[in-house]
Amino acid sequence: MNMIVIIDYGMSNLASIQNIVKKAGYPSLISNKMEDILKADKLILPGVGNFKEAMINLAHINLINVLNKKVLENKTPILGICLGMQLMTSFSDEGNIKGFDWIKGTTTKFSFPNQPEIKIPHMGWNDITQSKNHIFNTDFEIPSRFYFVHSYFVSCEDSNDILHQTDYHGNFTSAFNKENIYGVQYHPEKSHVFGLQLMKNFIELC
Repeated sequence: MNMIVIIDYGMSNLASIQNIVKKAGYPSLISNKMEDILKADKLILPGVGNFKEAMINLAHINLINVLNKKVLENKTPILGICLGMQLMTSFSDEGNIKGFDWIKGTTTKFSFPNQPEIKIPHMGWNDITQSKNHIFNTDFEIPSRFYFVHSYFVSCEDSNDILHQTDYHGNFTSAFNKENIYGVQYHPEKSHVFGLQLMKNFIELC
């Protein structure tokens, strides 16, 4: 049985993440304890809110080094959701602060200076398209629809890391993958059957 730890650093609705993991058929543990994270077979890094505040919280509870060890040395599969995905990048202009740098890329705010009618945040249902074949995409219809709420988006330096793209007045990276590292900008816990399938794929196939 997989030991799935949902990382609690004060920036997410953790119960909804735990609920979709349960619907996928697996127990999980919400924790910010180093010993729980070190024992985990799978990690989920959720998040809603401010990038800088999130990195400060993670540093305050001494999780930066342990997460680097689990992800980079032990190669433990990890799924970042929304802000959790963004934290995996090198840098964000939300607070001008470095992220984990597990995925080479930046987190940048949407900007449409010549189109003031375009709403920010990008919020609601939108399609994803697959950028590469991967077991993470098993049993997905194409296109699949997921629920988004975000003002910042990820740009990957290496196009080989891009797993899904979404069009919001131009394409952006809505999921990435590099080895054991997975990130999704959308919210699987709010995306019904598509989100449930994605969670099953992460837990069972990664």
